[in-house]
Amino acid sequence: MSARPSPPEVIRGRITRVSGPVVLAEGLGGAGLFDVAEVGEARLAGEIIRVDGGGATIQVYEENTGMRPGESVLSLGKPLSLSLGPGLIGTIYDGIQRPLERLKESSGSFIRAGVRGERLPLDRMWAFAPALGPGDEIGPGTLVGRVRETELVEHRVIAPPGTVPCKVSRSVPAGEYTLRDTVLETEAGESLTLAQEWPARRARPSRKRLPPNEPLMTGLRVIDLLFPLSKGGCAAIPGGFGTGKTMAQHAIAKFCDADIIVYVGCGERGNEMTDVLTEFPKLVDPRTGRSIMERTILIANTSNMPVAAREVSIYTGITLAEYYRDMGYDVAVMADSTSRWAEALRELSGRLEEMPAEEGFPAYLPTRLAEFYERGGRVETLGGRSGSISIIGAVSPPGGDFSEPVTQHTKRFIRCFWALDRDLANARHYPAISWIDSYSEYAEELREWWDRKDPAWKDLRAQALDLMKREQRLEQIVRLIGPDALPDEQRLILVTAEMVKNGFLQQSSFDDVDKYCVPEKQILILHTIMEFHRRAEEAIKAGVPLTEIVAMPARERLSRLKSEVANDRIEEIRAAEREMAAAFDGLARVYSREEAT
Repeated sequence: MSARPSPPEVIRGRITRVSGPVVLAEGLGGAGLFDVAEVGEARLAGEIIRVDGGGATIQVYEENTGMRPGESVLSLGKPLSLSLGPGLIGTIYDGIQRPLERLKESSGSFIRAGVRGERLPLDRMWAFAPALGPGDEIGPGTLVGRVRETELVEHRVIAPPGTVPCKVSRSVPAGEYTLRDTVLETEAGESLTLAQEWPARRARPSRKRLPPNEPLMTGLRVIDLLFPLSKGGCAAIPGGFGTGKTMAQHAIAKFCDADIIVYVGCGERGNEMTDVLTEFPKLVDPRTGRSIMERTILIANTSNMPVAAREVSIYTGITLAEYYRDMGYDVAVMADSTSRWAEALRELSGRLEEMPAEEGFPAYLPTRLAEFYERGGRVETLGGRSGSISIIGAVSPPGGDFSEPVTQHTKRFIRCFWALDRDLANARHYPAISWIDSYSEYAEELREWWDRKDPAWKDLRAQALDLMKREQRLEQIVRLIGPDALPDEQRLILVTAEMVKNGFLQQSSFDDVDKYCVPEKQILILHTIMEFHRRAEEAIKAGVPLTEIVAMPARERLSRLKSEVANDRIEEIRAAEREMAAAFDGLARVYSREEAT
């Protein structure tokens, strides 16, 4: 929803040099940096990335094979902007917000050069309920009305950030309108519609930052309980090929409690994006029973698409997320993967003959990463609402080497690190998130939220992480001398750690019960396993052999609780804990009598 801008000045030039997706042109002396350009006879979409006197350097977002010097170039005098309004949800776009499904109808399976498509359904009628009338105050972020975009999403039509504070002079009654129709006029002379535009590379403003003190629940126990992410937080999932980055992001996108999902497939293989595009429309939101596409926007920019469009796809995704954040929604952005985006930067930088930094990446790679991740966060919007953007970026280090530049620079700007382990992935342990190399700096800020669930959360989390670190140290000894040489106290650590791995950390995405775990069930499972460890330590000190403890049927059941007990029947976990306590009491009585005799 925006005022109708005056037509920008169009400047005409001609191509002097073509270097892959980078084109040099002359005659564009009056053009501005990052202005949109139409390049060549096919009028391919591009963006001016360097201005030098009367010349300009343009990166082209479409396949430009066959382009020649001498062809015309048009600078449109405006930055690369996105169309924002009802109709975004459920749509599949490419990196420059071309609607792929609508392009297929006009272009076939392969996108023709220079083809365009309506980013939003301009002629569709939307049921609009106004929130303002003549004489009401309006300013940046003011709620103007509501549109039911999908069954899951109410589109809150808000005044754009540049709106002049004043009073409404005219508004339309409730009814059906297209995105072209004026629904409100102000005393400052602005005419507002249901849609607006915003430059992709410029962050949408907010009133102030808010503390990230509420978790983004994913249903994955290793994340939610051990390495939690806040709403408005930033996380990275690094891992080598085949360790499950994309699968982990898919699971988070399916089950996290964000209101809106923006999934950006940036430079990934076509078959992976095909899985996303075919699978997501069939998925059912576990909280509402509706299709997950009713709260999802997909951006598909695969590895065989033009590299320049891959570079801008990240900004397209985050701008769409900011738009819904400004409505007061919690948005989760999945960027898969930022390594492919960084490789696009490296290729474009090489075409521009810039001085390379480490491993050939441009010197401004850290700056670009920082600019992207800082657009996440939990904020108070211009309209006084609370909204958040959580960014989860996959990183694909070559050979699984976490010391490479993209991973190292990413760690500087995120506070949650979910490191994927190849050994766990090869052992079919899902999710393959290493409990040794991962960390979360949001845990302390989320303590108050978790304390309302269970005050023992902090201690349970610390005990579990400490146990797994002790188990790692003992494994090194076991490889040398075997487990039988260890005393029962240390062998118990190995037994309990195995229970934590199999009964808590590992989940099955194919199990209807285990694929998603509510917070209350997570805490009870871990509490029961750690209570087993405490009772076992006491029993061993009282003279009970470890073999008797391991043989208890109650112990075996603890590892099956995750898949045997549904989310709405967690009282059964407490019953299993009581059964375990009774078994330990029985062992204690037996061995106390033997000791007495």
